[in-house]
Amino acid sequence: MTHEHAPDATDLYSQEFWDARYDSTTAVWSGNPNPQLVEQLADVAPGNALDVGCGEGADAIWLASRGWNVTGLDVSTVALTHAAARAAEAGADVADRTSWDQTDIRTWQPPVHHFDLVLAHFIHVPASDRQALHRQLAAAVRPGGRLLIVGHHPSDLKTSVGRLDLPDLLFTADQVAAALEPDDWEVLVCAAPAREALNPEGKSVTIRDTVLHGIRRG
Repeated sequence: MTHEHAPDATDLYSQEFWDARYDSTTAVWSGNPNPQLVEQLADVAPGNALDVGCGEGADAIWLASRGWNVTGLDVSTVALTHAAARAAEAGADVADRTSWDQTDIRTWQPPVHHFDLVLAHFIHVPASDRQALHRQLAAAVRPGGRLLIVGHHPSDLKTSVGRLDLPDLLFTADQVAAALEPDDWEVLVCAAPAREALNPEGKSVTIRDTVLHGIRRG
């Protein structure tokens, strides 16, 4: 079992850390939409969406290609430059349906009840800050809209996939659900589905995603 060496925790949320990472290579991520996004939203009618921590824009671009108008937020201006370029490569229709904003989620204040979809994939903050962040994400969803939060499940630390050895940052779907007002939300999925990934040695390993998908009641 191996884990990545953990950088200083404060670095993980700084623009400097992420600008350097995105500037170090032409592509940090695969360019494919996250599988849980495709699984959960392939058949959902488009509206306006907020992608928090959008990185190089794969999820936002996938949504825009299906008719969504998407705002992508990220702390890294380098990531957003890559995302805008990839949206342009996907065609004018996609580029016209995407916008990109540099935002630090530590000080971010979202518009209330504004979006048909708010998604956050693999945004990991300390446990002391997690519930407040998830409540902010939820507050941005309008009645009838959807919230999709996906993260690395704590059980991944027992595998060889190579997660950062920072267990405080990992969370379960039940912990996300606990941040939601139960009278306000219909929880469609609260689970830890398994999928296959490659570890640093290139071997296949079974990991789990934390998945919370809910609809704000009208």
